[in-house]
Amino acid sequence: MWTRPPTLVTDAQENVPRFVREVIDGRTVVLDTGERVQISLLAPAAECWAAAAIAFATKTLVAKPVRMTSFIPGEINLWLEDGTDYALLAVREGVLRAQGAAGALAEAEAAAAREDRGLWGLPCNGMDVTPTTTTTAPKRVQQPEPVVTTTAAPPVVTTTTPPPPPPPPPAAPPCAVMYRISGQWPGGFQGGVTIRNTGSAAINGWTLAWSFADGQTVNQMWNATSSQRGATVSAASVHYTATIAPGREVSIGFLGSMRGKNTAPASFTLNGTACSTS
Repeated sequence: MWTRPPTLVTDAQENVPRFVREVIDGRTVVLDTGERVQISLLAPAAECWAAAAIAFATKTLVAKPVRMTSFIPGEINLWLEDGTDYALLAVREGVLRAQGAAGALAEAEAAAAREDRGLWGLPCNGMDVTPTTTTTAPKRVQQPEPVVTTTAAPPVVTTTTPPPPPPPPPAAPPCAVMYRISGQWPGGFQGGVTIRNTGSAAINGWTLAWSFADGQTVNQMWNATSSQRGATVSAASVHYTATIAPGREVSIGFLGSMRGKNTAPASFTLNGTACSTS
């Protein structure tokens, strides 16, 4: 008597076994029924990673049994036969970015960015298009022929040049930073930084930098991705903290290590511009 081999796909109406026939892009597929659907919570593939996103989806999904649920026509949540959430897998591997998501998807995207996986590494570096560098050859200027004259030198006229006007006062910093230590224990501490946009234009994408004076190091960071070279720490925005409207603020937190003293940083720069501190 023939029996169907065991599978993790159930026969409930919303979990009927399906197969992916074709991959359109990293988040759009054609099912064995001919229906074209989009996988929820995934952003469009970055231009510089589009081919890799299609290759990943094809290898992972085509001709494989999957299960799905749908709450919006034409859009599905999709799981592999072993129960893996495809959207979470694609974001964790750096194949696609999450779209308006939080929780596990946001954590997966932050981990991929921190480890330079997939589109977070070269050549994309987390951008939507491949950066290009254009070099323009210097324009050759023909020098005029020297002119020799034999006329008498004109009389020397002495003029008085007025002193230059005083420079304008420096503009107020477009940002304000508040640094705080929320907890401390032998060898470690928890810190936080709040960035406020005090300018008149929105900030779209930012990197906050500071230097520690006592050899502290950042071990883990949330709401931003961190890197450290020597005493200098750089915290780069992630997609859900990248925009700071005028008068608004964002906060980041981190866990750090220390040896002995734990002096707060004296100054901060945002995208290379000094911020006021409080």
